[in-house]
Amino acid sequence: MSGGRITTHVLDTSRGKPAADLQVELWLIEHTESSVEGRTLLRTAATNEDGRLNDPLLDSDEMLAAVYEIVFCAGNYFRDERRRHILEAEPVFDRIPIRFYASDANAHYHIPLLVAPGGYSTYRGS
Repeated sequence: MSGGRITTHVLDTSRGKPAADLQVELWLIEHTESSVEGRTLLRTAATNEDGRLNDPLLDSDEMLAAVYEIVFCAGNYFRDERRRHILEAEPVFDRIPIRFYASDANAHYHIPLLVAPGGYSTYRGS
């Protein structure tokens, strides 16, 4: 294998289209067995017109077996003037954190998000 990576894409299920210009943050979660000690922001990016990032959030030379968190800035996405008509009220979910354990630094972790103003779902993609 050439090394691991972390990728994502976002679909806006309220419109049935990719979510363009949605801000994404990748955090490294530093912890011990008994408690979380801290978080380090590794990268920020925005989705393109296809709802994907132009580059992986993390690529093989930076990838560690560790706990990561992707934070999707869904509230700002739905509050944007181009999508404001979708909302009846403020979005229920402002920032959506998805925390996961990457146990293999050589594996591909694809964490997609399906989002609407009132809900979301995720899974480990391929």
